[in-house]
Amino acid sequence: MTSQIFLVGIGGFIGSVCRFLLSGVVHRLMPVSEFPLGTLAVNVTGCLLIGVVNGLAETRQIMGPEMRLFFMIGLLGGFTTFSTFGYETLALIRDAEVLRAMANVALHMFCGLTAVWLGDALGRVG
Repeated sequence: MTSQIFLVGIGGFIGSVCRFLLSGVVHRLMPVSEFPLGTLAVNVTGCLLIGVVNGLAETRQIMGPEMRLFFMIGLLGGFTTFSTFGYETLALIRDAEVLRAMANVALHMFCGLTAVWLGDALGRVG
């Protein structure tokens, strides 16, 4: 268990640093944008990478459980949890659970935005 936590932690550290760097590069390339392009770039890149890693892991069996922990939960989880959201939604669709996939998307969007609004309101109290 300790080695698993270490793998996830190291991967998370690397992923977070990569998120910071990529987002910064995008913002430097497009400094006038009123749209959060850095976050979009990170989320789309994370989704692409988790798809590639999963595809390689499942079709070529080139990754053991420890490497999957490092890459998928640690590195990509630190890079963006949006990639996990995309992966889990795709898995529901592949399992013919389309209604659950749609509910997953709707609940994440509604509950996430509501939680941000509520958190912001709570932070402003006082």
